[in-house]
Amino acid sequence: MRIASLHTYPVKGCHRLDHDQAVIEPWGFAGDRRWMVIDSDGVGITQRQAPALTQLHAVPQPGGVLLNGVFVAEPVDGPKIMLRVFSSKPPVTARLAAGGEALLTGLLGRPARLAWLADPTARPIQNNAQPGDRVSFADGFPVQLANEASLAALGLDVPMTRFRPNIVVTGAEAWAEDGWLGGRLTIGGTTFRAAEACGRCLVTTIDQDTGEGGQEPLRTLGRLRRVNGKLLFGLLLIPDIRPGETRIIRQGDAVLSVS
Repeated sequence: MRIASLHTYPVKGCHRLDHDQAVIEPWGFAGDRRWMVIDSDGVGITQRQAPALTQLHAVPQPGGVLLNGVFVAEPVDGPKIMLRVFSSKPPVTARLAAGGEALLTGLLGRPARLAWLADPTARPIQNNAQPGDRVSFADGFPVQLANEASLAALGLDVPMTRFRPNIVVTGAEAWAEDGWLGGRLTIGGTTFRAAEACGRCLVTTIDQDTGEGGQEPLRTLGRLRRVNGKLLFGLLLIPDIRPGETRIIRQGDAVLSVS
């Protein structure tokens, strides 16, 4: 097995960035989901409510991020805010950015602001984790892995981009990831704990280039991959590295199940 592709999403819900290599930090890929669009109540806005986020192209820059060509600086001294990634999740401290409001409000058709997770150690992982494990503004876990063969087994004309993975693997059998759950994977020499199977949501039905919605792949996942009320596709990982450490993984690196 090998890494087929690597991806980040600098702003939660935005268009993906594709990479030849990625830096791994304890809370996920460097530059992945450190920014989030929030509403007037301080709750994250995702593609579930706003498919137009597919049209937000975010590119990290030194000291900030470009949003559709508009530079927004990291608010290192910006006002602190207690926000929620989802309304049902515990609050986390972040900082409000100064800039981007007009762009985001115009794109989404509703009041919206940008927040930055200044301290990536601020958000604990809630389930199937060790006490020191942390996550960025991702839904619940630092890294999502998907298997090319499993997508092919669904028999759908749906690209992998719908699932918004960080790591795509090739050379594994379809649904091999089911057997990795609860164990460890070595990816390019970096160890990851396989914490949970990934339950899929409405976002997978949204075309990541146009923002248009549909019924697949949820309809097929509901028929083939419904387990305990969840529609499963992909694997959620936690990097098994200590705070202060970083690792690099590259497209083409070997992927091994070690336990």
